[in-house]
Amino acid sequence: MTTANATATPPEIPAEAFLIQQAFGALITQALYVAAKLGIADLLAEQPQTIEQLASATHTQERALYRVLRSLASIGVFQETAPKVFALTPYAEPLRTDAPNSMHSGMIFMGESWHWQVWGQLLHSVETGTPAWGHVHGAEVFDYFSTRPTEAEIFNRAMTDMSVSTAPAVIAAYDFSAFTTLVDIAGGHGYLLAQILKANPQLKGVLFDVPSVIAGAAALLEQEGVTGRVETVAGNFFASVPANADAYIMKHIIHDWDDEQAAAILRNIRKGIHPDGKVLLVETVVPEGNESHYSKLLDLEMLVSPGGIERTAGEYRDLFAAAGFKLTRIVPTPSPYSVIEAVPE
Repeated sequence: MTTANATATPPEIPAEAFLIQQAFGALITQALYVAAKLGIADLLAEQPQTIEQLASATHTQERALYRVLRSLASIGVFQETAPKVFALTPYAEPLRTDAPNSMHSGMIFMGESWHWQVWGQLLHSVETGTPAWGHVHGAEVFDYFSTRPTEAEIFNRAMTDMSVSTAPAVIAAYDFSAFTTLVDIAGGHGYLLAQILKANPQLKGVLFDVPSVIAGAAALLEQEGVTGRVETVAGNFFASVPANADAYIMKHIIHDWDDEQAAAILRNIRKGIHPDGKVLLVETVVPEGNESHYSKLLDLEMLVSPGGIERTAGEYRDLFAAAGFKLTRIVPTPSPYSVIEAVPE
């Protein structure tokens, strides 16, 4: 008896070359980090510059910087328009700090040594089923950030970058007009909540997060012009959440936690939600089978860092059921994220 080869047609490039390309992905992460940390995209915002100009402005060694930017240009991030002259490309634009869809802080977070060192211990997580973060740092991820304000600020800015890119997609895909009060659980400084409120004048908002995060929310809420429509509440979602609302939203929160902890958070929402209310999760939904999807790599970050999980539609259905909710629909957005809607059972 013979078994058919899983690959019906020969690969476009030799298999060994393909694997080498994938294995060098960690160096791409570091090259993006260097470019973001040095502010290269901001320096190129007005016009192309020579590597000599860029090295002088960033106080770096000219030839070494050239080698980094050449590697990024080879994948479409920056372009070498003439020998040792670089310009922005569409893929480089989000590295600008002032870009509407800036990922500058996100790229710095991805490449910081205290982050990528955790990736290097993926095998530990696979062997033990526990996060590598605590194994590397001696404290789990959120405890680690609670005592390191500099690292926490990098993380929070990266999460804001993600909110900036995700918020328009969520607002375009989901209709919030039927709600009167929206509670954003673990909503950070409130960027997503502010955008939803601006698009829905009838809504009032409640921003709920830990005290240290809430303490920094006022500036953003004022900047977005929604201070008068938002109540800020500090607390711990494992203990309780604000009650008496008809809608609760969590963006990139439930994926941080294992099934038991995630169900505990949802049960606290279940205690306070209106009988006809809705809970909305903004998360990736892992497709079944071999389909390539952002969620499958993000899931490895969840494995090594907080110990959470990216879930399939069926896994979300089971999670909601364990907390007293019924999954009603999954609304895709023009992004890798979906709005996963549930109602009390």
